[in-house]
Amino acid sequence: MQADGKVVDGSLLGDANGVEPAPGRVKDSGKWQKPRFSRKALMKCCLVKWIIASTQPQDKDSSDSDLELSTVRHQPEGLDQLQAQTKFTRKELQSLYRGFKNECPSGMVDEETFKTIYSQFFPQGDATTYAHFLFNAFDIDRNGSIRFEDFVIGLSVLLRGSVTEKLNWAFNLYDINRDGYITKEEMLAIMKSIYDMMGSYTYPCVRDEAPYEHVDKFFQKMDKNRDGVVTIEEFIETCQKDENIMNSMQLFENVI
Repeated sequence: MQADGKVVDGSLLGDANGVEPAPGRVKDSGKWQKPRFSRKALMKCCLVKWIIASTQPQDKDSSDSDLELSTVRHQPEGLDQLQAQTKFTRKELQSLYRGFKNECPSGMVDEETFKTIYSQFFPQGDATTYAHFLFNAFDIDRNGSIRFEDFVIGLSVLLRGSVTEKLNWAFNLYDINRDGYITKEEMLAIMKSIYDMMGSYTYPCVRDEAPYEHVDKFFQKMDKNRDGVVTIEEFIETCQKDENIMNSMQLFENVI
């Protein structure tokens, strides 16, 4: 992605098996800078890069061993417990928490923060609606804020979970009203929000009717009993058996 936000690499769906570029490095000034990633790499790690970009290099290791619990109003669970619940290492959790605390001193992240993150990473489009849907997927109890524990557990699934775990998470993203089913309207809302976020500079150019065609194609394959909704079983079975859908799912799975 260029500095002006224009996407210059890859197609909308991207290469599901592509090799990621190296992560960003610290500039000579000693301050963390938001690195310029390819669009696919950007989509895979927006939330992580947001956190790491806010983390100042530190010479000490021991001071963060207890996650500095006394400095925030919301105190997260112990490091050992989070390590057991996620697939992150102790050092990774320390780094994630340090950045999370820098950006959200209260220990909680709200929806407006999500919108700010995605507006920064996708300036060429309108990320507001997608950020809203993604925030709701992380906000399990729908109280308008996300604790560090919920945040990092969700990231663990998305970044290092099994295929089934990732598909379960994706299903919950599409199931906007959380009734256990995905309707065409719900899937279309998510699809349109992602296309809107990618913006007009996506290459190759996306036709206006593309989200509708995408949803129709998905539903033809997923809605086995033709009842107009997709269950979690239909969703996972179809995705796991259809290579094209799995490749397409990379877009929506990785825009995090």
